[in-house]
Amino acid sequence: MSEQDAFALLPETRREILRRLKGAGELRAEELAEAVGMTASGMRQQLSGLVAEGYVTHRQARLGPGRPKHVYRLTTAGENLFPRRYGDLVGDLLETAQAEEPGFVERLFDRRRERRLERARTRTTAPDLADRVAAIAAILDEDGYLAAARPLADGGGWLIVEQNCAIFDVAIRCGTACSSELAFLREALPDTEVRRVSHMVAGAPHCAYEIRPRGTWPEAGSTRADAGSSGTE
Repeated sequence: MSEQDAFALLPETRREILRRLKGAGELRAEELAEAVGMTASGMRQQLSGLVAEGYVTHRQARLGPGRPKHVYRLTTAGENLFPRRYGDLVGDLLETAQAEEPGFVERLFDRRRERRLERARTRTTAPDLADRVAAIAAILDEDGYLAAARPLADGGGWLIVEQNCAIFDVAIRCGTACSSELAFLREALPDTEVRRVSHMVAGAPHCAYEIRPRGTWPEAGSTRADAGSSGTE
């Protein structure tokens, strides 16, 4: 579920509280209660729920005579509930850069792939291929791809499935992003053959890659049914 979907599922009162905090930065419970039109005690109950869900935090501030007051603000998770169009911006910048200097985008993704490979090589030194495939899946998962590896049904290799594309907004506008991802997997596992068998950009629900020891790929057919969609490469 995306952050925006999570926001839509919240009760309207809580959505309005989050909007007020987003606009003001920080507010006391009494200020929020007045803005939303509810009692201060009712607002504190709503804020307690939002704190428990991880969307709001508070600090103590001395705003005059008397005891310090709780001042509420959004957490990073709360900030992320609101749309951010970073992908569109990056896509626009890449298209502009490519028009100005052909080949720039390819070089950019080459550098990204090289940095990822440097990190991967320190974690793929195990002699057993299964361990190295698992390590690559873990790296992809850490990078935001919600990735996991599992054995193929025929026992001849593994399937890495990415349930999320961390750079989807860029990938749908720049094919180099997807080709770079495939190249990364092939270079990180040089003793294997890697083929993409499911592709989100092509409309599949996820991206998936079959990985087999080099020279063992079946002559005809594949375990593509394991991936649940087409989109080979």
